[in-house]
Amino acid sequence: MEHNRSIRPDLSQSLQEASKRLSTQTIMFHQTVAGYLGLNITDHKILDIVLGMGKATAGQLAELTGLTTGAITSALNRLEKSGYVRRTKDPKDLRIVLVEPLYGNLYMLIDAFAPLAEAMNELYSQYDPDELQVLLDYMEKANQILKHQTQRLRNQGRKRSRQK
Repeated sequence: MEHNRSIRPDLSQSLQEASKRLSTQTIMFHQTVAGYLGLNITDHKILDIVLGMGKATAGQLAELTGLTTGAITSALNRLEKSGYVRRTKDPKDLRIVLVEPLYGNLYMLIDAFAPLAEAMNELYSQYDPDELQVLLDYMEKANQILKHQTQRLRNQGRKRSRQK
């Protein structure tokens, strides 16, 4: 595929504005899902990370989120109390505590996301496979950029903290 390296300024601005709106709407949706589940947004996204990993340690979650292990422990306490996760010992190393989802208690999560998945599949059906591949490529690359920029800001925050 040939790439046009210069982007019209109006198209670039429209893409930036659409990205901002999508980001804001995504955050608002997840805030609403969190409320529906009886969670705060951070706990909801930690649950999402645990679901994606299958199981995780508090240290892994702290590293992925940039939160302190204390903040992660508090979030896990709330998630465990709500019945969404449990802590278990790692059978290979009993010193390690794993957090794993309680899939049988996630019916409200399914209720929240099933209609979204259906609507998104309907949207995807409006594009041909080559167009979907471009969209997927964009999303994967945008995720990498966001991951890099998140780490950049975390590192700057650490530098500022050490300078004080």
